[in-house]
Amino acid sequence: MTQEIDAIMIQTMVISLFMMFFIIIVTWVFLRRIIIAPVDLLKTMSDGVVLKQYDAVHHVRTRIKEFYALSHSMVLMARSIKAHEKAQENLMESFIKLIASAIDDKSPYTGGHCERVPELATMLAEVANSSHEGIFKKFNFNDENAWREFRIAALLHDCGKVTTPEYVVDKATKLESIHNRIHEIRTRFEVLLRDAQIAYLKGLLEGKDTQELLVQKRSEAEAKLFDDFTFLAECNIGGEFMDAQKIERLKEIASITWTRHFDDRLGMSEAEKKRLLEIPMKPLPCVETLLQDKLEQLITREQEVDMKVFTRLGIKMEIPKYYNNLGEFYNLSIARGTLNDEERYKINEHIIMSIRMLSELPFMDNLKHVPEYACAHHETMKGAGYPRKLTKEQISLPARIIAIADIFEALTASDRPYKKAKTISEAIKILSMLKKDEHSDGDLFELFLKSGVYMQYAKKYLKPEQIDDVDVTQYLSS
Repeated sequence: MTQEIDAIMIQTMVISLFMMFFIIIVTWVFLRRIIIAPVDLLKTMSDGVVLKQYDAVHHVRTRIKEFYALSHSMVLMARSIKAHEKAQENLMESFIKLIASAIDDKSPYTGGHCERVPELATMLAEVANSSHEGIFKKFNFNDENAWREFRIAALLHDCGKVTTPEYVVDKATKLESIHNRIHEIRTRFEVLLRDAQIAYLKGLLEGKDTQELLVQKRSEAEAKLFDDFTFLAECNIGGEFMDAQKIERLKEIASITWTRHFDDRLGMSEAEKKRLLEIPMKPLPCVETLLQDKLEQLITREQEVDMKVFTRLGIKMEIPKYYNNLGEFYNLSIARGTLNDEERYKINEHIIMSIRMLSELPFMDNLKHVPEYACAHHETMKGAGYPRKLTKEQISLPARIIAIADIFEALTASDRPYKKAKTISEAIKILSMLKKDEHSDGDLFELFLKSGVYMQYAKKYLKPEQIDDVDVTQYLSS
């Protein structure tokens, strides 16, 4: 009897345990399906929001209305965040385009540069992205974020030019500084011309020389003045090269003297007066040279360059002693172009300002390469560029693409006051020389030619007379 009771008890316990286990499993499955699964899904979608995967957020199918309501709130939140971020992106891009437009509008002679460079850079980037040859195998803009980052960098590549004085950007002649100072020199020639005529009349009155001899002297003096001024005017235009012979003639003309009778310190600004404080005034009338390099024409910096900032940013550019040098002989003897060393630095300084401006902006991860892409287009493949003297290995491919676009646009631009726009063949020839000199990327140059991007760009932006025939095969590697 006892054994039967024990058996019944064991059987009852086993059945009870089995029922409990079954109930636990059923309960777990029920809870898993009804409660835990929706919670896990809500957590996954919450993580998706953090990862900006807004389209993965959806309504949760559940009988628990609180969970459904929570998922509905998450859907609305995801949509709201996505719309806000898109609005922020549009605002940012509009602001960037505004900056680029302001830089172009700042000068009537560089209008469109900040618009055209991104266009050409994008054209070249697209063919590089689709190419699977050589260095382009590893190049891949695999989503819209990468393209957006590149486009923004291209738009901002010259953002530092907002700090560049307009008269330097637009300097079309060597003596230009707000206005073309050749007119001041011409006035001195007018004085000398009248001096020659006065000398002729005095000679007639004194009767020491014959009229024929006096006419000859006057004619010779006048002819020399006209010839000398024509030479100075030609020097002022700025060409490819000022040879030693021209410099010597410039020195001879500069040493010619004339007499000044008027006080040259009247009508001065406060800044000009400060530059004259320690310079003694010459008694009038005084004899001066025809071309002048005066101490007051040496413009000092109002604020010294912070070398700590330069070191932190890796800037390796040589800084001129003066902010500018307005000396007339100094400027007329510029070897190439119209900019003196100080103005050339001021132009080049725009890239330093770009680095400083962009390095201070708190770019998000999807835009973190913007400063690097935008600020290396004046570097060279052999480390001789500026401002950081980077080498090819230190410059990313997107940055090298922007550099090619910047050069070709500058060569073919027809809105610059200091140079004539190059034709396609002329621009490509110059690019080929830059390639040989390791100034620009050779692989990109060849892709630029093979893909026909140069012609695609030319048909859109160049004047018809600039589009000429060019045999690109002569510039391609065998």
